[in-house]
Amino acid sequence: MKEPAFSKPFELKRKDFGEGFKWGVSTAAYQIEGAFNQDGKGASIWDTFTAEEGMVYNGEHGRVACDFYHRYKEDIDLMKGLNIPNFRFSLSWARIFPQGTGNINSRGLDFYNRLIDYCLEQAVTPWVTLYHWDLPEDLEKQGGWTNRDILAWFEEYAYCCAKSFGDRVENWMVLNEPMVFTGAGYFLGVHAPGRKGLKSFLPAAHHAVLCQAKGGNVLRESVPQSNIGTTFSCSQITPFSESSADLKAAVRADALLNRLFVEPSLGLGYPVKDLPVLRKMEEYTLAGDLAQSTFDFDFIGIQNYTREVIKYSCFVPYLRSKVIKATDRDVKTTLMDWEVYPPSIYHMIRQFNTYEGIKKLIITENGAAFEDELKNGRVRDTDRLNYLKDHIAQVHKARSEGMKAEGYFVWTFTDNFEWAEGYYPRFGLVYTDFKTQDRIVKASAQWYSEFLADED
Repeated sequence: MKEPAFSKPFELKRKDFGEGFKWGVSTAAYQIEGAFNQDGKGASIWDTFTAEEGMVYNGEHGRVACDFYHRYKEDIDLMKGLNIPNFRFSLSWARIFPQGTGNINSRGLDFYNRLIDYCLEQAVTPWVTLYHWDLPEDLEKQGGWTNRDILAWFEEYAYCCAKSFGDRVENWMVLNEPMVFTGAGYFLGVHAPGRKGLKSFLPAAHHAVLCQAKGGNVLRESVPQSNIGTTFSCSQITPFSESSADLKAAVRADALLNRLFVEPSLGLGYPVKDLPVLRKMEEYTLAGDLAQSTFDFDFIGIQNYTREVIKYSCFVPYLRSKVIKATDRDVKTTLMDWEVYPPSIYHMIRQFNTYEGIKKLIITENGAAFEDELKNGRVRDTDRLNYLKDHIAQVHKARSEGMKAEGYFVWTFTDNFEWAEGYYPRFGLVYTDFKTQDRIVKASAQWYSEFLADED
């Protein structure tokens, strides 16, 4: 398998992407906020999951995380100082509805009002994600995403957020990576709530498809002038060989990982032809669900980090495909054991551009975790800096070929709690000392700041 050369000289300027191109950083509530039980916040499935022994690396949790709940002004000030104009963050459902439905926590609303107001005061544009994986625990006790009642629960939550913040927030995302929170949380059990099996995954996935459209409709009704999107994880799928078995295995993996959630939103239904196990979705599908799954999003957020090399395997149920780990392929990897493969982001932009119903694409997450050494008060994260340059160059390549790609958000601003991996993998542009909560600007952040400031 021939590997391309990366880290070529980077000669691009911000102006090469056009005046309307959106640059920013992305975060998520549970990963940064902390204050897990303060000011009326209810428990989320991640509060419960991280309390279980052996579920998260080193038994770590997000109870304090980056303490963003108390330090948001400091972080927004730092963001502004680094010339970052757009900030994507999520709302904690359990901070607003402690039981998931019913009584609203006014102190939770107050926090997000303060955060939004301060972003605007500092000329940092807020981009709000309604759901980034932290379902209220009380709803999970009732079945969570497997319970069709979540359509009503999510609608109530979305209306509250739209009415509370829509006068100041223009840019919205409904769900973050539904393939990940349903696949890792309801099929593999490696993320919260830790459920396993097809009978959990299929209804959870179907209800997430319905909720991403319902959330879009709520926002359109409540905030008519808003810019509404939703986000999908995606990876270029490469067959291990040109054998018929591997080629077909790659098609099935692509249908699951890259197509399962976007195609219903476009009115195309589920990719059953290429992934026959999805016929079992009919058990959870009611009359009219296909129509209710569609929504005319203003943009689609694609979130890409790597590619996957796929080989046929008769031992993997349903999919008959397996991922060949990057560490087994003698390629450069990140701390997540993901291959560093910048062309993947170009490939995914191209793949999503083939859908006629997509108006605009924004890269809402891209980034990498490497060994960050704090030495003499500095972090020289050359690997991350090169990773960002190489991926941004691939985005520019796509734009230069006429593809839709209208923004790029780095994952993430500060090092944070990385789900089941805890605090070990650092993705941030800014180093977080989790003992002191000091923030230290890394070399990658300094480069990004200079790139964003350069308009000549």
